[in-house]
Amino acid sequence: MSKLPVLVTGGAGYIGSHAVLALRDAGWAVAVIDNLSTGTRYLVPDDVPFYEGNVADRELVTRIFTEQGTGAIMHFAGSIVVPESVEKPLEYYANNTLASHALLSAAVDSGIKHFVFSSTAAVYGDPERVPVDESVAKLPINPYGASKLMTERMLEDASAAFPINYAALRYFNVSGADPGGRSGQVGKGSTHLIKVAVEAAVGKRDHVDVFGTDYPTPDGSCVRDYIHVSDLVAAHLKALERLIERPEGNLVLNLGYGRGLSVLEVLDALDRLLPQPIRRELKGRRAGDPPNLVSSNKALLQTLDWTARHADIDDILGHALEWERKLLSRNWE
Repeated sequence: MSKLPVLVTGGAGYIGSHAVLALRDAGWAVAVIDNLSTGTRYLVPDDVPFYEGNVADRELVTRIFTEQGTGAIMHFAGSIVVPESVEKPLEYYANNTLASHALLSAAVDSGIKHFVFSSTAAVYGDPERVPVDESVAKLPINPYGASKLMTERMLEDASAAFPINYAALRYFNVSGADPGGRSGQVGKGSTHLIKVAVEAAVGKRDHVDVFGTDYPTPDGSCVRDYIHVSDLVAAHLKALERLIERPEGNLVLNLGYGRGLSVLEVLDALDRLLPQPIRRELKGRRAGDPPNLVSSNKALLQTLDWTARHADIDDILGHALEWERKLLSRNWE
């Protein structure tokens, strides 16, 4: 199979930087575009071509395609905070939907054949059944999910009209860090539970907020399907290989482990790794949060030659905690 040069958008971000590492480890040529609004430059290896800019800048993107000989795109750039999307919906449609339209248009005009898209389980909203398979109705309950679903529909229509195929990969809760300590989640103001919790574990926060204790779940807190970031990006490489091998086909797949943990269960698991438990503050529900979001990953397992390597919650928490301690020791944000 030909290993085409890959452009990773948002490659200085949390998931994008792990994808860059996985591509390099597997021998793919890779370049990165990131506007560094939330990305971190030092997460991109020095030998990877880096372009600072926005994927909506068609002139820049087209130049990158030419300079790098780009044959495929992994598109991670965008805004991802659910509550913020409720407060700033137009920003989310601009950063996620309109910017993706510009990138996809440039890709079609430049003859790029393969597009791997970072989508989300938020396209399902509050799903009618759990575990959630890919056929469940797509009824997002926040602008973040809606903006991602619009991009999925653009990809579907573009692939029917032009010689480009795509994979829309619907993430559940991405967590953890590179087992080798090369990358992890960076940045102030994170709303992701495990990132917040490990920040509290190393003293960057004095507590963890638990948003909602009255959901219809076993312990009243939200239940989520937490997937290790390294397993997640490994699925991206398998998806890209599949797109190249079968250019007539598209993929729409959930990325998760098919099992859920509640907020309180995750915090209990982290407490077991620490000398003393983290202080918790119980708060009201947060806007846009469904109570229970767990994947069915049957399609993933049946379609791609992919095996989870870090599915144990202790692995996920341990790698996240090691990364947070590294950030603290180096005085990185």
